[in-house]
Amino acid sequence: MGEGRSRAKFQIEAGFLADLRGHVAAREIEPGLACLGSYADLISGLDPAQPNAGRLLVLLAIWNDIGFSPSPSVKDLLSRFDSSSCSRLPVFDYICLRMCRGMVAMAEEAIDTAITHFDFVLSLSEELNDRFLLAIANYWKGRCLRRRGDYDEALICTGWGRDIALELGYPRMAAVMQVLESWLLFQQGKWKDAVRVSERAEAILRETDDDVTLGNIQSFHGRMARREGQFDKAIERFNIAIEYYRKRDPHHPNLARSLANMALAKRGIALQLQRRVDLDVQKRRKSSTRSGDGGASSASAEITNRSDHRRRLTQLRREAIEHLDAAREIYRQRPTHHGLGTVYLNAAYIHLDSGDFQRAEEESASAYSLGEEKLDYILMGRARILQCMVENARVEEGIGSGSDAGFHARRAHDFSQEAIELAKHTQHHHLMATAHLWQGLTQCNSFFDNAEAARESYDLARAACGPTEPDTIWQDLQVLRSKILRKGSVDPTLKAWSQGSVGEKSFRQISEEFADLVIARVWEREGRKVSRVASRLSISPKKVRRVLARVGRRKGRPG
Repeated sequence: MGEGRSRAKFQIEAGFLADLRGHVAAREIEPGLACLGSYADLISGLDPAQPNAGRLLVLLAIWNDIGFSPSPSVKDLLSRFDSSSCSRLPVFDYICLRMCRGMVAMAEEAIDTAITHFDFVLSLSEELNDRFLLAIANYWKGRCLRRRGDYDEALICTGWGRDIALELGYPRMAAVMQVLESWLLFQQGKWKDAVRVSERAEAILRETDDDVTLGNIQSFHGRMARREGQFDKAIERFNIAIEYYRKRDPHHPNLARSLANMALAKRGIALQLQRRVDLDVQKRRKSSTRSGDGGASSASAEITNRSDHRRRLTQLRREAIEHLDAAREIYRQRPTHHGLGTVYLNAAYIHLDSGDFQRAEEESASAYSLGEEKLDYILMGRARILQCMVENARVEEGIGSGSDAGFHARRAHDFSQEAIELAKHTQHHHLMATAHLWQGLTQCNSFFDNAEAARESYDLARAACGPTEPDTIWQDLQVLRSKILRKGSVDPTLKAWSQGSVGEKSFRQISEEFADLVIARVWEREGRKVSRVASRLSISPKKVRRVLARVGRRKGRPG
C-alpha cells in the first residue's frame, strides 16, 4: 500500500506529455532526453491507477525506441499493469498498452507477436483517435514487416505512417519514415527512387541532432555502394555512419551493424585483389610458355608483386575479422539474433576465402541456429547458402574422394534447395537470386556436371534479380554462365531429335532413350533417391530402377 501511495503522489501533467510528443515530432533528441531526465522520479513511480498512465507509457516506449533507457525498463513498467488494473483502464490507455507490448516484442525480435499488437492498435484507430500514435504504429509495423521480408506490405504501412505525419505538419518525423521507405524501395530494385527518397530525408534531418537516423542514412548508402561493387565508397559511408552512432552511444547496436558491413566491404576488396593476382599468374604462365624463360628481372618483379598482394590480402582479412570481433562484443552487451547472426555469416565468408572450411562451416551453422530461434527466414536462408558454398568448395578442392565427394555434393544441393524454400517465405529478391545461383553452381560442379539443370537455375537467378543485378551477384552469375557454356547446353541426341534426325529408330525406341536420359539426370538432381524421382515424374519406382540399371547408374535387383 505504501508503495502505491508513493507512486500516486506524482501527477502526469498534460504539458509534460505534450513536450515529449513535440520533441519526437521535431526529432529534438537531446531536449527530449533532458525532459525525460527531469521527470525520472515520476517515471520510476509510474502507477496504473494514475490518470494518463497509459499515455505516458506509450511515449516512454517511443523514446525507448529512439534511444532512451528508462529505469525501470518499459517491459518492467508494463508488468505493473496486471489484468486487474488493465480492466479498469480507459479504452485509450489500454490501446496504448498494446502498442507498448508491440514495441517490446519488436525489440526482442518476436516479430509476429509485435505485428499482432500493432494490428490490434490499427484496427481500433477510431477508438484511439490519435493520429500521432497511428503514424508511429504504422511505422513500427512497417519495420517488423521489413525484418520478416514482406517488403510490399512494409512499404504500404510505412507510406501510411509517413502521410499521416505530413498531414499533422511533422516533416521531420515523416523523414525518419522515409529512411525506411528508401531501403524498401532498394530491396524492390527501385534504386533511383530509393536514392531520391533517402536524399530528401537527409536534407530535412541534417538540421537535427538525430544522429542515429543520420547514421542509418549513411549506412544505407554504404550498403548500396557495396552491392554495386564500389567497396572504397562503401567503407567511407560506413565510417561516417559509425561516427554518427558513436555520438549517441559508443555501444549502439547499429554501430555493430556498420562494423559488420565494413568487414564485408573489405572482403570485397580482398576478392578483387585475389582475382587480379590469379589473372597475373595466368598471364605469366602463358607468356612463359610462348617465350620460354621470361627473364630473371621480370620473375623477380613478379615475386615482389605477389608478396605485396599477399600482405595486402592478409591485412584486409585481419582488419575484417577485427571489425567483426568489435561488432560481436557490442552484440554481447546488446543482444540481437539477427545482428549476431550477420556477424557469424560475415566471419564465415572470411574463413571460406582463406580456405578454412571447418571454421566457415561452424560460423554459418551458428548463424542458422540463431535464425531458427526467431524464425528469421532471411538469416536462415543466407546461412544455408553459405553452407552450400562451403560444401561446393570441398568438392572442387578434392577434399575426400568417391563417396565423400558425393556426400559433400549432395549436402551442397540440399542446402541450396533449403535456401530457395526459405527465400520463398520472403520478398527478398537478392536472397532468392543468390539461392538459385548457388544451386546452379552446385548442379554444374565436378560431381553433378548437369549443365541443363544449371541453365534452368541460372535463368531463375536472373529473373529473381529483376532489372538491376547487384555487382556482388553479377560476378558469380558470369562464372555460372561460363561453366554452362563450357559444358555445352544441349545433349547431342536431343539436338538431333529436335531437328528431326531420328535415323531408323521407331517412336518407341526414341521414347525409351529419352526416358533413359531424363530419368538418369533427374536421379542425380534428386540426390540419387529413387522415391524422389518416382514422385517427381509420376512413374513407378520399379521403372526408375529398371532404367537406372539399363544405363549403368545402378545395379539391377535380383529377379
